[in-house]
Parts: sequence; C-alpha cells; structure tokens
Amino acid sequence: MTEAVAPDRTFALVVGIERYAAGPAWDLPGPARDALRFRDWLLRTGVPDRNVLLCLDPLGDPGVPHHPADHDTLRRLLLSRLPAAEGEMLWVWWGGHGVLDLDERLRLFCADATVPDKRNIDLESMRRTLASDALPGFGRQTWIVDACQTFEEQHGFRHTLPAETLPAGARVQAHDQALLLAATRGQRAANDPGRRTGLFSECVLDALDGWPGPAPDPEALFRDVRERLERLRAAGRTEQLPELRIHTRGRTEHVPQHARGAAVVPPPRPPMDQLVTALLGYPLMLDPEERQTVVAELGTKSVQRMRRNPKPRTDVIGIVRALSERPGELWLLYDAVTLLDDDEERAAVLEAAVRACTGGPRPGA
Repeated sequence: MTEAVAPDRTFALVVGIERYAAGPAWDLPGPARDALRFRDWLLRTGVPDRNVLLCLDPLGDPGVPHHPADHDTLRRLLLSRLPAAEGEMLWVWWGGHGVLDLDERLRLFCADATVPDKRNIDLESMRRTLASDALPGFGRQTWIVDACQTFEEQHGFRHTLPAETLPAGARVQAHDQALLLAATRGQRAANDPGRRTGLFSECVLDALDGWPGPAPDPEALFRDVRERLERLRAAGRTEQLPELRIHTRGRTEHVPQHARGAAVVPPPRPPMDQLVTALLGYPLMLDPEERQTVVAELGTKSVQRMRRNPKPRTDVIGIVRALSERPGELWLLYDAVTLLDDDEERAAVLEAAVRACTGGPRPGA
C-alpha cells in the first residue's frame, strides 16, 4: 500500500458532525473543523475539489459548499455516488459521536440521530460494502475514524439502537483497507471543545502535513500518530489508545496499540460489563431455556414483565438491569446460577462481579 497514486484518481468521503437532531446536549465542537482541515490537505496534494464528498453538520457556517450528514444522504453517497466514480485511492474520514453496541460493532451516529431514533452507520457494515464488488476500483482505502468506542450500556439509553446493515456485493480480494481508529474497545476519544478539535484528528492532520502526496503508507502514518498520542498521554491530556485495523488480500489484523515501553493494560471494564461477562461464562446462560430456568428460580417480580431477547448477551443485560433496581436482587441471581451450576472457579468470578456491581459484600455476610 505504498505505491504512488495520481491525485485525480483519489476520492474522499469526508464527514464531520458537530450538531445532532437529538439536541444541544449532543453538540460536539470540532469534527467539522477537522474535516475541513483534512479537505484542505487533500486539495493541497492536488486532489480535485470535485473528488471530495464533504458531509457536514457544523455548529457554525463552514464557508464552503457541503452535503448534509444525515443518514439518507450518507447512505446515498456510499451506495450510489462512490460506486459511480472511477478511482484508485479512497479516503474515508469520519468525526463525530460513536458507541460500541452490544454485539461489539462500532456505530457512528448520523446528524439526524434523535434520542428515540439514534440513526447511525454500522462501521463494519460500511467497510464490508466498500470491500465488495459493489465498489469497482478503489483498491487502496485508508479510513480515519475519530469517534468513541464506549460501551452502549454505559449511556443508559432508553431506546435500542436501530440496526441496519448496508447492502454489499460479492466478496472479492481487490481492496486493501487500513482503518485508523481514535480509541480502542471501551474507550472515549478525547475532544478539545475550546480549540474545536479532536485530539486524534489533530494528530493525524499534523502527521499528514509531512506527506507530499495523497496516498501515504497507512502503517507509517499510524506509527507517527501513535507517537504523537503517546506524548499527549504522558502529559495527562488523554487516556485513549489508537487502533489499527488492516484488511488486505493476504492479511487481516486488528492491532490495539499501547504506549511505548509500557505493558499492555486493557481499559477497566464497567461493573455491569464484568457481571455480564461472568454470567456468559456459564454455558447454561447461553441457552434460552436454561436462562428461563434461572429466571424462574429467582422468585422475584423484577424480571417477570421485562422484555426478553433471544440473543444471550442482550437478554442477560436486560436481566441484570432489572435486578439492579432493587437492593440485594443481584445476589438472588448469583444464588440461582450457582445452584444450577456449582463450578467453583466460575462462582468466584461471578461473586467478584456481583460485588463490583453492588459496591460491596453480600448483606449479612
């Protein structure tokens, strides 16, 4: 992925969302400004303005023509406009809010996301679409995604996320994709609202200033960005660890990066995530009938009327949330599960997770 590409054969989908239909509480100063700075870099390298699909929802007047960044517009550009183009190199730049859903997929919220209808693009679905024969040409793709990967359940959403996978063509081995992500699993991507920039975006843009052409080697670019973020981590400005995902004809690799010379320490998991993971460590919790046996064993009204889900993780999260509303009921869940499966090692992990969720030992213990 290091060969030169002619600027007029380079295209870009550039998204920067600062304002959402959900209201001012979702405002995020910076992504539109970062997107414009990235566009300026592309133009300086010789990429024609007509090849840059700029999608913004800014908090102020950006001063340049642009497409809106709503779900329908982004979907149309991905499925119709890009496949109609003829090129070799594709950039995908996305700055805005994101969340890691219950199925471990990064969802990128669109500008028309509301509180009850959080319209979004599934990053992995978008990647697969642009890796299929639905997109002729564009054998080289570099993606820059400055968005959080915090867990969906941390946000206390009252409404589930709408799920949609984009249509893809036949699988082919014609595209080399490199995805540079601002943060790894469970982490927040830091934003500086005063300076109106994402810290990851700023590192990428500063690194790109040293590249004369529109197609830098993505792994070399990532090394540069990682070193810049390490300095910010050392200064206490962020905790995020960038991530590189490579999908090429002979290689598929996800590489969460860590500070140079430091041990790889995964980010701490929220107590609920610890408990859900401990419960899913029990084979019986993966079977819907056995999960129902556990629920029946609880003998509490908290879960009798809750909406059930056939997906094990989603259903377990619902059970945990329902029981968390009443003091002590998570310990009833511990009793029911360990009664049906008396494995001591799993019980110790489960007990520690329940303690983390309840904030202390079992009452009366």
